[in-house]
Amino acid sequence: MARNRERSSLSYQVKEVLDKKLAIGEKKHIDKINGTAQDKIYSWSTYKTYMKHINYFVNWAKEIYATSTVEECRKYVDDWLIKRSEDGMSAYTQKLEASAIAKLYGCSTKDFVKTDIRYRTDITRSRGDAIRDKNFSKENNKELIEFCKSTGLRRSELRELTGNKLKFKNGNPYVVVNKGSKGGKYREVPVIGNKELVVKIMQSVGNHKVFKKIHSSADIHSYRSDYVNAYYNMISRPIDQIPYDKINRGTGLAYQSQVYHCRCDLKGIKYDKLAMKEVSKALGHNRINVIAGNYLKA
Repeated sequence: MARNRERSSLSYQVKEVLDKKLAIGEKKHIDKINGTAQDKIYSWSTYKTYMKHINYFVNWAKEIYATSTVEECRKYVDDWLIKRSEDGMSAYTQKLEASAIAKLYGCSTKDFVKTDIRYRTDITRSRGDAIRDKNFSKENNKELIEFCKSTGLRRSELRELTGNKLKFKNGNPYVVVNKGSKGGKYREVPVIGNKELVVKIMQSVGNHKVFKKIHSSADIHSYRSDYVNAYYNMISRPIDQIPYDKINRGTGLAYQSQVYHCRCDLKGIKYDKLAMKEVSKALGHNRINVIAGNYLKA
């Protein structure tokens, strides 16, 4: 009897739905081309995060509206998202929960009420000193920091990286990433900054892992941001030197199609689109607005 009650619980129903969407090891970029990526989950971390936030929602719906099935909860999604906004939940978390619930129901976040706008100034991750920094010695981890700033790899990618993933093109070092990346997507990352250190470390370990252990307090995202800004500044063109190559049909005026214009609290700031695309590619992102909103420093 207890097992039957467990199977009928909302948490179990959520798990059943998300389990069917798991696509660990599958190539996300291939599914995007085929138009099947929207209904899949490609990493365990995303799965666990979605599970947690969806359960917040369904348990609330059960408590307030006495729902007993995931289907019954569907009509209360907008109420939940509005409540989260009124409770002062960050816009980032609101969008995360909207995405998680949309994944549950196999729809788009556009089917729900609009969440609050995310402003860059509200992002606190890796901005300034954190409490955890007190437990982290920059001097003892100098090589790790330099390696990260020179490659921009994610923590999960650093964990899986082996020395034989170093390659050279036209004499320049690149790090091959095919493990630990989002969706298992393959990419070749140009090494910048302390190239000699990166080459030395990777060649010294052969086929073994580059880092046996990565300090839990290492602010990898911050070093990744440093890589983005250094790489962008290295390859970007001055905005006033980018050609006015297109004509606006409405006004008849020429404009710079290769210039990215920021919005919201960054309105007025411009970036070189071609450089942004190269940096995004190195980072493993497909959309240039990701680095504009989360990495590039105005």
